Amino acid sequence: MKIRVLALMALIILSSCAEEVVEKPENLIPKEKMTSLLYDLAILNSAKGTNKAILEIHFDNPTTFLFDQYGVDSLQFVKSDMYYASKPLVYESIYKEVAARLEDEKEKVEENRKKRNDSLVKRSRIIKDSVYRE
Repeated sequence: MKIRVLALMALIILSSCAEEVVEKPENLIPKEKMTSLLYDLAILNSAKGTNKAILEIHFDNPTTFLFDQYGVDSLQFVKSDMYYASKPLVYESIYKEVAARLEDEKEKVEENRKKRNDSLVKRSRIIKDSVYRE
C-alpha cells in the first residue's frame, strides 16, 4: 500500500514536468530486472514485518543479499529508481506489474492453504469415523 501511495505521489509531482528531469544513468537497471527486484523487495519487506528474527538468523543483511543476487548495488538501485520515477508512465507500469505479481502470489498461497486445510479436515473426519466404528 505504501508503495502505491509513493508511486502515485511521484507520478503527480513528475507529471507536471515535461522536460527530462533525471538523466539516464550509465548503469541503468533494465525495466524487467527492476520489476523483479522491486517484487522481491516487497516480499522481503513483508518477511521483515512478519518475523524479522527468523530472517536475520539466515541473512546478515537481507537487502544486501538481494542486491547481490541481482548483481546490483544500492547506489545503482537508487539511481535507476529515480530515473524510472522521472518517467511516470514507465514507473507506473513497473509498479502495476509488481502489484499484479504480488496478487498472483497471494492467490496461490491462499489456494494452497485452503487445499491443506481441506485435507486436514478430511483426515480428521477419517480418524473420527474410524474411532466411532470400533
